[in-house]
Formats: sequence, structure tokens, C-alpha cells
Amino acid sequence: MVLPVAAVTEKPGTFVNWEGRGGRFGAVFGVPGVESDLQVLGQIADEMDVHLGLPDADAARRELAGLGSWHGTREPMPIREAQAAPEPKPGQAVLATWHQLLDNGRMSDGELFLAGTERPVVARMSEATAAEAGTADGGKVAVSTDGGTVTAEVRVTAMPDRVVWLPTHSPGCEVRRQLGAGHGTLVTLRSAQ
Repeated sequence: MVLPVAAVTEKPGTFVNWEGRGGRFGAVFGVPGVESDLQVLGQIADEMDVHLGLPDADAARRELAGLGSWHGTREPMPIREAQAAPEPKPGQAVLATWHQLLDNGRMSDGELFLAGTERPVVARMSEATAAEAGTADGGKVAVSTDGGTVTAEVRVTAMPDRVVWLPTHSPGCEVRRQLGAGHGTLVTLRSAQ
């Protein structure tokens, strides 16, 4: 269910950080007629004949403080064995990837003008890596795994040899879906001219 509630800047509230500590914030903007999620949930509860008794953010904070913090047994941290770094041979590279600010994310759906400002899909690699793959700056390269292939224009960049960077989730380049790969995956490079 999606509730049409005030944005974070339009209501007071609390965030809990990764350490479990709460931080308070106040409303930055007063927008007439906009209701917080606390108000909307209170109205839904009232309709269901369950009265929360939380008229405002301060009352909700007092209620949360009354619950106290967790004192139970915590699960131990999982232990993972370190993996050996891949050692790419000529024509191979270690994949580096991350999301671009503007990509195929759901918040861009239907935003053609915004999508028109996104960066082009390129494969970034060193000059030596491009040469081993049989391509050069401005050429095309096919980046492959057993799962599939992504073809992109090459941008020679000052970076370590035998490393290739691709955007994670951009038009025509869906690294996880198309390659079944992520950071550190060994990939094959070949010219796609």
C-alpha cells in the first residue's frame, strides 16, 4: 500500500541509524493540507476502532522510548572465507561496476527528458587492456561471461590494466541480468567491430 503522505522535509520524525541510535528531525517546510504518515495511520486505526493515542510526533517518540532497546541474544556475524583475487589472462578482465545517478531505475519511468540527460553506456578500461581485447578508444568491445554478453563503446581511462568498468543498470547494459556478474567477476573481452 502506498500512502500519500508528507515528504521527509514536510514533517517531524525520527531516523534510526545503522548502530540503532535514533536521531530526531523537525519539519523544514510547512505545507497546508499535507498529512504525515503518523496522522494517516492514526486515521486508518480510528476507522478500524483501534485508537493509537499518538496525536503528534512527540507522543510517538515517547512511545518508542518506552519500548526500550533490544536486550536479547544477537545472531553472530557470519564468517566468510576470503576469496583469492581473480588473475585475468590476456583478453580477460576483472569487472568493476556501479549504478549511475540516472539509469534504468523505477523513479525514471516515463521521464523522457530526464532520461535524455543520462550518461551514455561505455566500457572503461586502460589502453593496454583495450589493445589486448583488439580494440581502442571509441571502438566497441564485447564483455562476456557464461551468462551472456554486453557490447559497449570503449573509453580508454587511466585505471589498472585488466580491469573493465560497466554501468550496473543502464539502457542496454544490465550487468547482473545480462552477464550474471557483479564486482570482481572475471569477464572475457573481445573486439566487437
